[in-house]
Amino acid sequence: MTKPAFLITIDTEGDNLWQNHDRITTDNTRFLPRFQALCEKYAFKPVYLTNYEMAVDPQYVEFARDVIARDTGEVGMHLHAWNSPPLTPLTDDDWRHKPYLIEYPADQIRAKVDHMTKLLEDAFQTKMLSHRAGRWAFNEYYAELLLEYGYQVDCSVTPRINWQYSPGNPQGNGGTDYRAFPAHAYFIDPQNIARPGQSGLLEVPMSIQYKHSGAMNAIKQGYDRLRGKRRSPSVHWLRPSGNNLAQMKRVAELSLAEGNDYVEFMLHSSEFMPGGNPTFKNEQDIEALYRDLEQFFSWMHGIAVGKTLAEYYQGVVGKK
Repeated sequence: MTKPAFLITIDTEGDNLWQNHDRITTDNTRFLPRFQALCEKYAFKPVYLTNYEMAVDPQYVEFARDVIARDTGEVGMHLHAWNSPPLTPLTDDDWRHKPYLIEYPADQIRAKVDHMTKLLEDAFQTKMLSHRAGRWAFNEYYAELLLEYGYQVDCSVTPRINWQYSPGNPQGNGGTDYRAFPAHAYFIDPQNIARPGQSGLLEVPMSIQYKHSGAMNAIKQGYDRLRGKRRSPSVHWLRPSGNNLAQMKRVAELSLAEGNDYVEFMLHSSEFMPGGNPTFKNEQDIEALYRDLEQFFSWMHGIAVGKTLAEYYQGVVGKK
């Protein structure tokens, strides 16, 4: 029996973008070799979904070129619209509001996708095949552009989550509602990205499971409505948050039990750096993170095989 794929996706971006509203630094680059070494210990191949500020950081470019040259990982595209050229303000303070790319006019969306794709391909001397939208915001026009620019895989879909409750442009409607989207890999319908179609763009949704049962979620959502609150049901992601090793294993088990032939892990590059994020604030937190990663990767090594997103795509195409 063929083992499922273990897909490691890293949103590779500046330091602490959750809190830094007036500047972007990329010190977290220095902390990536340790994670890469851990992945290689278990023959896993991370996908570094790379943002603008990292693509122009010489130290990161050197690191990622080496990963590509040794075939021990992949570089893909990740786009945060508010600081990705060409820059045209959408709000009174784009760095604070962090508007979604899909909120910009179509010509600006195209210009940003064009610029980032060419920047990454020039920097890393390889075709960009994989992509994740900044802040998980995806739509049909965005998918059309990815197809036009030759991307093969997208991993922006977060099943069971509604990002409409998370504002970008204060005058907008929030992010994408993924509650009705599949939780398994599928080639998208360009006319409706929530359903399978005949395009060449493979959607590989994040591994996410409900925290509670359907009945409990209904009760909690009803209570939230009475209190005037709007939010998605609670979920567990396949991502470390500190002391959640058992939860990560459970998400992986449930995802495979649903019939998926992969599990997809994610983290931000800045979460490998003490103080580069709200979760792992100091060196002790980072060491605890690596203890969980070591145990989780060791467990996954027994049940899955490491692949990049592009390699997973080739496997899916080969089965058609």
